[in-house]
Amino acid sequence: MRGDYQQLVDEISAALGAPATLEDRDFGLIAFGAHDSDDDVELTMDPVRTRSILQRRSTAAVRAWFEAFGIARAQAPLRIPPDPAAGVFKGRICLPVRHRGVVLGYVWLLDDEHLSGLDLSVPLADPRLAQAMETATRIGALLAAEARAGAELGELLRELLTGRPAGRDAARAALRDALGAAGDGPLAVVAVAPWRGAGDPEGGAGEPGETGDAEGSGAGSALAGQSGVAALCAVPDALPDGSAALAALIRLRAMTAPAPALTAADRLLRSPRAGGATGRPARATAGLGAPRRGLAELPAAWREALAAARAAGAEARLGPVAEWSGIGPYRVLSALPAQAAADPSVRPLLAPAHTELARTAEVFLDCAGQAGRTAAALGIHRQTLYYRLSRVEQLTGLDLDDGEGRLLLHMALKADRL
Repeated sequence: MRGDYQQLVDEISAALGAPATLEDRDFGLIAFGAHDSDDDVELTMDPVRTRSILQRRSTAAVRAWFEAFGIARAQAPLRIPPDPAAGVFKGRICLPVRHRGVVLGYVWLLDDEHLSGLDLSVPLADPRLAQAMETATRIGALLAAEARAGAELGELLRELLTGRPAGRDAARAALRDALGAAGDGPLAVVAVAPWRGAGDPEGGAGEPGETGDAEGSGAGSALAGQSGVAALCAVPDALPDGSAALAALIRLRAMTAPAPALTAADRLLRSPRAGGATGRPARATAGLGAPRRGLAELPAAWREALAAARAAGAEARLGPVAEWSGIGPYRVLSALPAQAAADPSVRPLLAPAHTELARTAEVFLDCAGQAGRTAAALGIHRQTLYYRLSRVEQLTGLDLDDGEGRLLLHMALKADRL
């Protein structure tokens, strides 16, 4: 469908005599019309448009600025004035892309001398604008069809990853039929956690009565069909705190070439849906499971991807995108139930009042119990280190000269941040 969008955008550009840009409702770039080679690009572009084309996405501040003009509710074209302070050096004309009353995207045109004569108060009176709006309607129908197809694939993927055994078998067979030969090739699963749905606070531009899009309350249509993305779905209650995560099934060129999955993870992390809802941690991370050939082992790949995403959230050095093969002890710790990881002997140390002591103990154990390295890493005197470690032993009842005591403390401290 990507080529169809480009053709339709080119039709709008030709009708109005100005380059058009198509973005999904989350401001992810889908297609854009070429500028006249005789034009001075510096004069016809501004930082917002340039960023949209080069990075394929606008910033949250830019989205909020444009949405303040009511574009998500607009039934007809809107003229938006320039605002140099926001990086919008040229005004815009926005053609809302809708289907059955729901906004699915926007066509943008720079409001320059080519369009200054357009009277938006009676849009259908100008045949050029009427033709452009008719094309925008066709784009809306295409986006809706793509969303429905993507939603069906997403439902199958969710059932395969998290459903009961009987349901998984049926979902795997249906997904294999839908994907064709790609279902047998090298595949990877990416997890993004946490992930906001369309109904969550700050979940993005939605409207009453709106249903989820192709990515399970989504990442934006611009990602579909790119970077080898085969299917996406939101997975409720995927994290210990009850937050949702996003699962993405990615086609790979080879079992040893994860680049498409890493690219998709990076783009998904820039989605407005990536991150916690109000009152929860906002930082999102992504994880990549070990590649698989075919669909049979995808549930295991999903568990690995989710574990890697959680590990990246616990250890900044691992993120924002972590691979299962690189998370070390978190491969074991992420499999533990939350109640099992919270050992009673370590619980007193995990109280907020003892954050500094817990940090000291973890760095000491990370440094293999070497006092010199630990003191240097923490920037403290050795005597201060010894005092803190004695307090740790008093709080936990563990002997830090004992290997098993060290192991238990180390595991509990790492698991607590998952």
